[in-house]
Amino acid sequence: MKKKHFVTLIFVLIVMLMLSACGGAAPATVAPATEEPVVEEPAAEEPIVEEPMEVPTEEPAVEPTEEPTTEPVVEETPAEEPMATLKIWADDTRTPILLGLADDFRAEYGVELVVEDLGVVQDIRSQVLIAAPAGEGPDIYIGVHDWLGALVESGLVAPIELGDTKDEFVESTLAAFTYTDGNLYGVPYASENLGFFYNTELVSEPPTTWDEVLEIGRTLQGEGKVEYAIAVSTGPLYNALPIQTAFGGYIFGVDENGAWNADDVGLDSEGEITAVAWMTGAVEEGLMPETFDYETAHSLFETGQIPFLMAGPWALDRIRASGVPYAVADSFPDNGAPFLGVQGFMINPFSENVLLAQAFLTEFVATEETMQLLYETGLRPSAFKAILETTDDPDLKAMGLAGANAMPMPNIPEMGSVWSAADNGITLAVTGEQTPEEAMTDAAEQVRALIRGALAGMVNLPGTFQDQAGCGAQWDPACQATAMQEGDDGLLTLVVELSAGDYEFKVALDGDWTVNYGSDGAQDGPNYTLSLASDSTVTFTYDPETHLVEVATE
Repeated sequence: MKKKHFVTLIFVLIVMLMLSACGGAAPATVAPATEEPVVEEPAAEEPIVEEPMEVPTEEPAVEPTEEPTTEPVVEETPAEEPMATLKIWADDTRTPILLGLADDFRAEYGVELVVEDLGVVQDIRSQVLIAAPAGEGPDIYIGVHDWLGALVESGLVAPIELGDTKDEFVESTLAAFTYTDGNLYGVPYASENLGFFYNTELVSEPPTTWDEVLEIGRTLQGEGKVEYAIAVSTGPLYNALPIQTAFGGYIFGVDENGAWNADDVGLDSEGEITAVAWMTGAVEEGLMPETFDYETAHSLFETGQIPFLMAGPWALDRIRASGVPYAVADSFPDNGAPFLGVQGFMINPFSENVLLAQAFLTEFVATEETMQLLYETGLRPSAFKAILETTDDPDLKAMGLAGANAMPMPNIPEMGSVWSAADNGITLAVTGEQTPEEAMTDAAEQVRALIRGALAGMVNLPGTFQDQAGCGAQWDPACQATAMQEGDDGLLTLVVELSAGDYEFKVALDGDWTVNYGSDGAQDGPNYTLSLASDSTVTFTYDPETHLVEVATE
């Protein structure tokens, strides 16, 4: 039988206090909180016994003409109170699994489980930011550990105590959901990190060093079997991190307690510059494309034009469907470390059911049965030790092993200042526009300036048009060339000359991605899209009240 750790204990204490206060009164029967409320029938009225009247000495002046009548008193039975509810916001993959727990949870606690499908995980965060402070959010919501910076600082997530269940989880997944204050803020259920894929027809054994990666590629290229040795997907900071960490590069240092130290930015460290120089050399030799593009990298691997690829579990369906013969190594060359992302359940501190939410997570979610279902439908390595150790999927098992030393994605707000600066720095180096040292020094200084608040108040339109507006790269929220200017009416505008074509953009504040608005005016919303049939002068107008952008063309 499951333990009723939280709610039952509270009600037992209340009952004991009530009995103590009542002295010798007969004890009342109280229904436990975990059962459906008991509605007692109203007690029957006892008959009223009147004292006999004295016989009057005189006859009454007026005899009553009829016996008085008394209307019967009918007491209404109290209406049954509606059943309490526990609301969860989930994605389309996890919703059916959680709904499957509803009957057991109702039987155990007398509480109805309501699960609302909000689509994909990334859509949940923006809704929580709006609804939770207004008291309209869920009791529990699914999210990703690197949201913690914004959520904790905004007071939108409650600490969680796992007790003895803590030992059942992979340690790195708990570390990811632990913030700088030492508190755990999530119950993890899945992790994800890059794996090192290799073509088994071209390579019999995976290489152990990054220099060996180039040696193998060089030989195969000379034999006319491949076009490159390796390619990197969109976003080199994330997708090439195993190269950077292998050479000693890092994003942020840590303090004596192991917490991220935003004052220690490592983008211009010796190891990071060496790693970027290695990539630059591979591009110059023709062993790696100079473009970081998801479609290019995957197409090259799936058609046998590169022997190696770094990809995550989200790409497994595509790679398997391609028919390319492959395997996933259980480590990266030179023991490089990828980023670790962890998904889990978080509790809304504005909920009136915080203790009940914690009981649900520890007693119904943190079980081998539920974790097995989450694993089977999610195509991600499980955060539960028993599931991860017994998985029969060789690819996920290898990724889990390759991610044993993975770096949890920094969950501090300052990470929002890193992405664009680092990606742009690496790109500028490998394309030869700057030396690796110059590019990464500039990137690190940009991050430090953003953390100091040097661009506080900036409203920017990062997107795919920025290179035409004078920016060094696309999707750069700190580029001064696309910063909007405020007018007397309080609206902000940006005017640029663009060639015919299709574009995407978003609104970003303060020079980074921490606060950004999409085409629906919501935090982290979808990209705006813009199609131009001919070369045009485009005027973007942003309303800071609605967070919406209007576009006019000439």
